[in-house]
Amino acid sequence: MTAPEIIRPAGPFDLGGTGDGAGRPARAQDVARAAGVSTATVSRAFNAPEKVAPAVRDRVLEVAAALGWLPHPAGAALAKRRTAIAGVVIPNLGQEVFAFQVEAMQAAFAERGITLLIGCANYDPAEAVRQTRAMLARGVEALAVVGESQADGFFEMIEARRVPYVVTYGYRADSPHPSVGFDNRDAFRVITRHLLDLGHQTFGGILQPMGNNDRVAARLAGVRETLADQGLGLRPGHLREGRADIAFGRESLRAMMEGPAPRPTAIICGTDLLAVGALLEAPALGLRIPQDLSVTGFDDIALAAEFDPPLTTMRVDCAEIGRLAAGHLLARLEGIATPGKIAIIPSFIARGTTASAPRR
Repeated sequence: MTAPEIIRPAGPFDLGGTGDGAGRPARAQDVARAAGVSTATVSRAFNAPEKVAPAVRDRVLEVAAALGWLPHPAGAALAKRRTAIAGVVIPNLGQEVFAFQVEAMQAAFAERGITLLIGCANYDPAEAVRQTRAMLARGVEALAVVGESQADGFFEMIEARRVPYVVTYGYRADSPHPSVGFDNRDAFRVITRHLLDLGHQTFGGILQPMGNNDRVAARLAGVRETLADQGLGLRPGHLREGRADIAFGRESLRAMMEGPAPRPTAIICGTDLLAVGALLEAPALGLRIPQDLSVTGFDDIALAAEFDPPLTTMRVDCAEIGRLAAGHLLARLEGIATPGKIAIIPSFIARGTTASAPRR
């Protein structure tokens, strides 16, 4: 039986001996030899970085950078910045907030002759990896992704290709990633404080799934922290988590109101569509809005101001997020220094679905 091959680097990083003596471009084999690993490990360091020990991965990436090598087919295109392609990975296109962001990004990139590829992950981290890997293979020059709750190795996979990226729709001062967005925790502290100022003591929450969604987790944290400041909390039966649609809003309000007393007098919803569902279900339960129940949404979709009564919500300029994200990436491509994180401030809009708490 043939003994297994043991690959040893000649020195810390022996970069000599690559090429064929006539200026041949570096190959994966050259990187592997200089880093003291197999070519399979080189491939994994770029395509599945979570499967490679960090020290080994860093060594491979450092050698690859020194040799000017990137995986085919993206390597040559990215090195020359000639693909004129950018990418964005979003949860879905069924929500206005993401559609507005993508539309603004596309317009900004189009002005510079860059085509925008769009991938929808449907809140599935594995799908986000697949979409991103496909874009990197096509040589995207820059990438935007919604949220930082991604699969292990996701951002390392992007960084390994030396592709500038930005996280959108969220902002966290201590995040390790460049970002353009807003502080979801603070936004929901503002909403909760508004309802507390109106005298509400018993709250309900209807939110999107929190798994793999750092934005929703931050929103719930903002609600809980603000209530805790007043010695209050959310009862287990008053917190519902599920689909971000009208039907789930209706189901959730009914479940809360038909559950054990006391009933909530204020419902905080993670999106306007969830709030619309609650507003539509309230009359069927004999509840008047806002006399018996206050309801808040988030996003300020077009329907929010047209509802009767109009919905109290928080407006986020998602088109501005898209423009700023595109501007950040374009600047990076041109070698211009940019702020690592850009925060926008949502606008709270008090309308007719909130009022003073009813007397018991």
